[in-house]
Amino acid sequence: MAALNVDFPDTELQEIREIASERGMTMKAFVRASTADAVAQHRALKEGTDVFRRVFDDSALADAIAAAGIDDGPGAGTAGRAA
Repeated sequence: MAALNVDFPDTELQEIREIASERGMTMKAFVRASTADAVAQHRALKEGTDVFRRVFDDSALADAIAAAGIDDGPGAGTAGRAA
């Protein structure tokens, strides 16, 4: 298995050490799990972005919204709606 050496500032290294200890993990296991979580989150966000783009690039959806008379955008000359 390939390895990767990563340098951390002393403060970050101490934080990693403390969190790993709190979770009952070795530092190596904690860093590996954290990296796997970050990769999974990145992939999920990328997939969500792709779905969002497919839905909102659909001209039929825009036509259906217009045909239904739905206009939920800000009025002319306004920056947005108050909550």
